[in-house]
Amino acid sequence: MTDKYAVIGNPIAHSKSPQIHKMFAEQTGQDISYEAILAPPDGFAATVERLRKAGYKGCNVTVPFKFEAFKLANDVSNEVIDAIDSGDKADAVNTLDFRNYKIASYNTDGIGLVNDIEQNLKVSLKNKRILLIGAGGAAAGVLHPLLEASQSPLVIYNRTLKKATSLKKTVEQHDKFRLFSIKAVEFGGLRDEQFDVIINATSAGLTDSEIPLPATIFAPSALAYDMMYGRETPFMKFAREHGASVVADGLGMLVEQAAESFRIWRGIRPDTAPVIAALRNQ
Repeated sequence: MTDKYAVIGNPIAHSKSPQIHKMFAEQTGQDISYEAILAPPDGFAATVERLRKAGYKGCNVTVPFKFEAFKLANDVSNEVIDAIDSGDKADAVNTLDFRNYKIASYNTDGIGLVNDIEQNLKVSLKNKRILLIGAGGAAAGVLHPLLEASQSPLVIYNRTLKKATSLKKTVEQHDKFRLFSIKAVEFGGLRDEQFDVIINATSAGLTDSEIPLPATIFAPSALAYDMMYGRETPFMKFAREHGASVVADGLGMLVEQAAESFRIWRGIRPDTAPVIAALRNQ
């Protein structure tokens, strides 16, 4: 019997997740189906319940429902599978598992990002100065793995200082991260600092909006990484024009986080390299 999975979001038509999981299933011989489901802004919980009653085994969650998914889960996992953030650490989740009559939650975004940067792009995060742009669900989901990988100071850069500070305080509540230096800065508040890794975790690329960054923000050999994929965003263009050594979109992260979700559900981790290559060649 085919096991059913889905990704829930709004918007969702652009999602490559169904294609990715289809390739994973073919590669690993797993009998699954996977579809993209549009949920109304106020209908996420109802959509999840409908899928559960219909026999779905789990789902991925994308914008704007990642914080809501965390609150919805009735079994927020305390287990960390390898480097995967369990929901209780991230406060924003992207993977729900419906087995055992519960909703278990995980966040695979962070390990997906770290794997793409370190394994696919061959950029070590150890001791690197990181600027994380944004303070929403995407930023919250990757913050802990970034801190663990870099072991270095990190700056959260957001349109509003209040939201950046709130995310900073949320992270500092965890004993493991109290020793890390985390700074919150609002847009326009960066001056002469330079960073080795700058990650755009906002949706600015969807609207072709520019992010206010100093022209000197990129350190020598800096990586500029936009979590958006499938287009050259204003952030990526700015990075190419102002000295970033490596400029990347989030396609690799998308595939890597999907592989970790697949492993949670199916107990096997697919090979991501051929899937990334196939998507790049489309």
